[in-house]
Amino acid sequence: MAAPGKCFLVTGPPGVGKTTLVMRVLESLRTSNPNLKVQGFYTREVRQGTERVGFEVVTLDGPKGPLASTKYSSLESLRWPTVGRYRVDVASFETLALPELQVKEETGLVIIDEVGKMELYSSSFFPAVLKVLESNIPVLASIPIPKFGRDIPGVARLRNHPGATIFTLDTSNRDVIKEQIYTQLVDVLHKH
Repeated sequence: MAAPGKCFLVTGPPGVGKTTLVMRVLESLRTSNPNLKVQGFYTREVRQGTERVGFEVVTLDGPKGPLASTKYSSLESLRWPTVGRYRVDVASFETLALPELQVKEETGLVIIDEVGKMELYSSSFFPAVLKVLESNIPVLASIPIPKFGRDIPGVARLRNHPGATIFTLDTSNRDVIKEQIYTQLVDVLHKH
């Protein structure tokens, strides 16, 4: 299991800026530790005009692909699992995200944005996340806030992980939380 203080989880309501915060922390870490080997992925909205029509998964070294969409491109996509009005492209997600969770010896930090309902439709994803945690490499991840007081089982396991520190984001504390995570990660990385 990850040592205490090696797993940093950012949570908060949709649209509060979890991904932006994770990417800002990563930017600061890359500036202060240019040789830091980081792997992982983040998700971002896909928009058509002002309308959100889906999400894509983007690896930290550039490749990207669909995660979920309201636009269905094939008959096959009608069999994909749904979250709200989105259909989740599990195969695309796994092709991009799973290789990023294969820990390499030189890896100093793993970014996982996010561990949520869409991503957890992949049966291989959560076991890969747990393997990263067991590797003792620092992890910065985002998780959704419980809906109606109920957590997604995989998210609950992460939230209750003995190595996890949870940061709850809102619009008023973003800069403070960013500094807290950055400072704690720098400390962990120097000990690593």
